[in-house]
Amino acid sequence: MKTLHPISVIITTHNEAENIAACIDSVSWANEIIVVDSFSSDSTVEIAKNKNAIILQREYIGPSDQKNWAIEQVKNEWVLILDADERVSMALQNKIQSILNQSTINEDLFWIARQNYFLGKKINYSGWQNDKVIRLIRKEKGKYNDKQVHEEIITQGLKVGMIAEKLDHYTYKSMHHFLAKMDRYALWSAKDHAAKTKSVGIFQLFFKPLYRFIQHFFLKLGFLDGLTGFIISVIMALGVFLRYVYLIDLKKNT
Repeated sequence: MKTLHPISVIITTHNEAENIAACIDSVSWANEIIVVDSFSSDSTVEIAKNKNAIILQREYIGPSDQKNWAIEQVKNEWVLILDADERVSMALQNKIQSILNQSTINEDLFWIARQNYFLGKKINYSGWQNDKVIRLIRKEKGKYNDKQVHEEIITQGLKVGMIAEKLDHYTYKSMHHFLAKMDRYALWSAKDHAAKTKSVGIFQLFFKPLYRFIQHFFLKLGFLDGLTGFIISVIMALGVFLRYVYLIDLKKNT
């Protein structure tokens, strides 16, 4: 279906052979699909080529840097930014197309609600129930901040809308994948916090991880997700603990 305002899709990848085909299929209606790959060693690029996506390869420095560069490469005013483990549902597709068919779009950016799946199970609580991400943007308005973890589009001075139809997020292919990603994020987060953290002590190492567990499992109703909610809450707490361990290491070496 053609829309009044054409749209480009950006998908950033590294070794996403398991995900990339389904991701591209979910946006096959877009006018342009660009896969920005950081030199995958699996069949990601070949699969994306077979899906008629445009392939751009670039060394990965960080998520914000990669996405800001990718935004500059698209040809259309409107851009949808995806990770390879995300899928645009039919309901979300219809909503985006209805926005793009408006003669005048007042917003510059749109939040999109996100439905998370963990090890194949739909997660309704555990702190993930209100997950949302800014992914639909005007090319000239969209710029990411320089965070290494949970990079965000800068919204100051811009008009931001909200799309309730959900983006499906099939995060974490296995427990090993979850733990490895959490470890990586903990290191990146430590680097983000290093300059503004004066010291790390027992409070940060014990009470902050404990609070993170309480927050996810009790306050954000993770217990309603059963055993999966418990696992998520424990690993989220572990991520906080690792962040402070890495901070100790970073400060020791500076």
